[in-house]
Amino acid sequence: MADALFPRSYDVIVVGGGHAGVEAALAAARMGRATLLLTQNLDTIATMSCNPSIGGVGKGQMVREVDALGGEMAKAADRSSFFSQTLNLSKGQAVRSPRVQCDKAAYRAGQKSAVEACAGLDPVQDEASELWLEGSVLRGVISRRGTRYEGKTVVLTTGTFLNGLAHVGLKTHAAGRSGEAPSLGLSSSLTALGIAVGRLKTGTPPRLHARSIDFSKLQRQDGENPPKPFSHFNERIDNPQLPSWVAYTNALTHQTIRDNLGFSPLYSGAIAGVGPRYCPSIEDKVVKFPQKERHQLFLEPEGWNTNEIYLNGMSTSLPEDAQRALVATIPGLENALLTRCGYAIEYDFCQPTQLTDTLESRAVPGLFFAGQINGTTGYEEAAGQGLLAGVNASLRATTGDRFRLGRDEAYIGVMIDDLVVRGVDEPYRMFTARAENRLSLRADDADLRLMEKGFALGLIAPPARERFLRYRELVLDGGEAADADLAPWSMAKVREQRELRSSYKPYISRERGSSERLKAAELVEIPENLDYASIGALTAESRQKLSRLRPRTLGQAGRVPGVTPSDLQIIWVHSARARS
Repeated sequence: MADALFPRSYDVIVVGGGHAGVEAALAAARMGRATLLLTQNLDTIATMSCNPSIGGVGKGQMVREVDALGGEMAKAADRSSFFSQTLNLSKGQAVRSPRVQCDKAAYRAGQKSAVEACAGLDPVQDEASELWLEGSVLRGVISRRGTRYEGKTVVLTTGTFLNGLAHVGLKTHAAGRSGEAPSLGLSSSLTALGIAVGRLKTGTPPRLHARSIDFSKLQRQDGENPPKPFSHFNERIDNPQLPSWVAYTNALTHQTIRDNLGFSPLYSGAIAGVGPRYCPSIEDKVVKFPQKERHQLFLEPEGWNTNEIYLNGMSTSLPEDAQRALVATIPGLENALLTRCGYAIEYDFCQPTQLTDTLESRAVPGLFFAGQINGTTGYEEAAGQGLLAGVNASLRATTGDRFRLGRDEAYIGVMIDDLVVRGVDEPYRMFTARAENRLSLRADDADLRLMEKGFALGLIAPPARERFLRYRELVLDGGEAADADLAPWSMAKVREQRELRSSYKPYISRERGSSERLKAAELVEIPENLDYASIGALTAESRQKLSRLRPRTLGQAGRVPGVTPSDLQIIWVHSARARS
C-alpha cells in the first residue's frame, strides 16, 4: 500500500516537541506561516527531562533574549517558578544571571497550552522516520507509520532521541530518555544525504522521595524575596515559593564510587560518546579531582504537588544498588528512597559546521537543525536555536530573507557563531566568558537590544510596542514621564537603566576597542614554545586543548572549540611577552 498523504500541507514542519521544537513552532506560526509540530508524544511537550531549572550563568541572558524576541520560555518559567535567584551577585552586572526553579508539570502544561492556543500551529502525534525528498528537493517528512507530511521547510529538533541508548551500570536499553522510545531511522536518512553524524552523551541524577529525607541534617536555601520575573512582559511573580537544600559528599561517598567504577559504563568502555565537560558525572568528579574532600549537592523540589527531589550534582550511571549505596553515605540521606535512578544516555548529533549561520543545512536547502542535534546541552541553548531556526525556516518558505544575530548583538549570536564556525567535540554549553562583548550583552538590557527585532518579525503582539518604544526613548534620551503608562516597564526601571548605561559606558567602549583589535590580530603568530599550562587565567578547557593542538596564529586559536574571546586576549598578551 502506498504511503498516505496528510491532508494539509505546511510552510514549516517542526520535528520534535522539546524546548527547541516549541520555540521553533511558535515562532513560525506567530509569523503567519502554516506550521506543523510533529512529536512522538503530545503529553511530553517541553518536558524538563533533567533539572527543574531555567537560566544560569550565560543561560539566563539567553532566556531573556529569547523573551525579548518574542519567545515563550521566560513566560513559561514565570508561570511555574517557585525559587528565584540571581547568580554572581557579588560580581558586576554584566555577568549577573537569573535562574529559577520550576514546577516541571506546570512548566510542561503551560507550554502545551501555548502550543495548542497558537493560531496556525497544528500539533500532531507521530514519529518522523525519514526525510521526504524528490531528487534534491526537500518535500517534507515521512512518518514511521507511513504518512507523508508535506512542507516547504523542515526543522529537526530531536534532542537526545536519535538512536538514543540509556545506560544504568552495564545494562543498556534503547531510549530517547527514561521511559520513552528513541527515534530510529532518521539518522540513517541524514547519513544517506551526506550529513555527518556523531555520538554524544549526557546524564541525569537520581530522584529521591522527600518523605525519606532527614532535612534537619541539610542546609536550607531560600530564593530571592520577592522573586523577580524572568520575562520582560511580567511585573511580578505571585507563585508560592519553595526552598532548596544543600548537602555534601564525603570520603565514604567517594570510596563507594571508586569501589564500583568497574561497573560504570563511563569507565568500562561501554559508552563511546563524549559527555558535557561542565556537567560531569559524580564518577568523573571523584576520579578527576581526587584532592577534593567533598562535592556540593543541591536537593531541589520537582514541583508543588510532588514529593520527588532532584539530587543536583550527582549525575551518575552506576548500577542501581551502587546508586542507593552512595546516596546513603550522605548525612540526611541515609534512608533515602530512590524514586528514579540516574542514567546516562548516548545519542546521535550532526556536526553544526555543516550549517549556515541561519541553522540551515548546506547539503539540503530548506532543512534546519536546532537544539541537541547540533551538539549543545541545556534547555536554554535549545530554545535560542529553536527560535532562530523557526524564524529562518519561515523566511525561507516565503520571502527567502534571512535573520541573523551577530556576536555583538546577543548571546544567541555568540552561540550560533561558535557552533557553525568552530563546531563541537563535546556538548556545548553557554557561559558569559564565551562572549567578547559581554559588558553590553547583559540580562537587564536584552529588551533594549532585541525587542524591536521581535516586533519587526511579528513575534510580539503590537499593543506592547508603543509602551516599549516610549520606555526606550526615556532610557536613551532622558526626561521624565511619571504619569505615562509604561507597564510592564516603569520609571524605576528607566532610572536603573540610565545609571547602568552611564557607569558601563567607558568599559563598553574599551571592550569594543579590544574586540576590534582582535579582529586585526587574526594573523598574529603564537610562539611555538608558549606554555599554556602555566597561564592560570585561561580556562582549564582552553589550557588542555591549546596544549594539545598548538595553534599557529590567534585566528587558529580562536577557532578551537571552547577557546573564548577572553582566552584570546590573554594569549595575545602572553605571546607579546614571549617575543619581547
